[in-house]
Amino acid sequence: MILVTGGAGFIGSNYVLDWLETVGEPVLNLDKLTYAGNLANLKEIEGDDRHRFVRGDIGDSALVERLLARYRPRAVVNFAAESHVDRSIHGPEDFIQTNVVGTFRLLEALRVHWDTLAGEERDGFRFLQVSTDEVYGSLAVDEPPFVESRRYEPNSPYSASKAASDHLVRAYGQTYGLPVLTTNCSNNYGPYHFPEKLIPLVIHHALAGKPLPIYGDGRQVRDWLYVGDHCRAIRRVLEAGRLGETYNIGGWNEKTNLEVVEALCALLDELQPRSDGESYRSQITFVKDRPGHDRRYAIDAGKIERELGWRPAETFATGLRKTVKWYLDHAEWVADVTSGAYRDWTKMHYGQGGV
Repeated sequence: MILVTGGAGFIGSNYVLDWLETVGEPVLNLDKLTYAGNLANLKEIEGDDRHRFVRGDIGDSALVERLLARYRPRAVVNFAAESHVDRSIHGPEDFIQTNVVGTFRLLEALRVHWDTLAGEERDGFRFLQVSTDEVYGSLAVDEPPFVESRRYEPNSPYSASKAASDHLVRAYGQTYGLPVLTTNCSNNYGPYHFPEKLIPLVIHHALAGKPLPIYGDGRQVRDWLYVGDHCRAIRRVLEAGRLGETYNIGGWNEKTNLEVVEALCALLDELQPRSDGESYRSQITFVKDRPGHDRRYAIDAGKIERELGWRPAETFATGLRKTVKWYLDHAEWVADVTSGAYRDWTKMHYGQGGV
């Protein structure tokens, strides 16, 4: 069994689904179910005996210790994080509590648990920290992409909190010998993405006839990674990554935000045209830029390809088409998320908190 934290969120739920489909090994899924955690993401494995869900916080040391003692997972993959830059600007404390304090408490519980293991169980144990390219800061237009040895220069409370958690993971590997791995990924997109992020937000607003907001001049550059490719990469790092190493995971797809929105509009024009015959591009609106907005991120994913043989299977065009089709085919999921109805189901089954 493996333990996946944050396994009801966007990337975490995709990873759980991918893992059960490709590996088949049982998953213990620990998620706090904050606003972005949604059990509807896992509907297709409802009733699957290989999936055990527990509602809880990685910062709840007693709970994590009980789960480790009871289920004795051979690996832990940590997706649990607050992850939205805008939210971190307006309310940074939640990001410190989850991403820094929560990761620290998780590492402490794992350190104690790992010390009780022996033989093959101890040698085979792994902890994988899922992080972001935003810890590296911002790139100039002509700078080479981020490599794993680049200095950390976080520019938002979100990225600073992730940088701090990455440093803690490294320290626990160096100081205590905990068998750790870290991955830093570029912008993910795909199914089950909460509609506060650019791609699902644009799809939802376009179909609703709302303005499509773009920060500043829209020339901010991001490297885009299809979530299914990300899941494959994490599986590969967990399987064969060198202990203590960091692996950058990117899609080799640098696009400006404006290019992304225009590509979405073109796909929607094709797949679900407006009734008035106009292009969705007419809904594009430029809004005031956010504070500390990094100009460019780009990932050099050469190391993971050289060492582990991973390379993304999707181009931006193929991945984006799959994503738009998924959202068009899952209107009920989108409606439940945007209305908040998914929270009612969670409250009914799990109350306000606890396990």
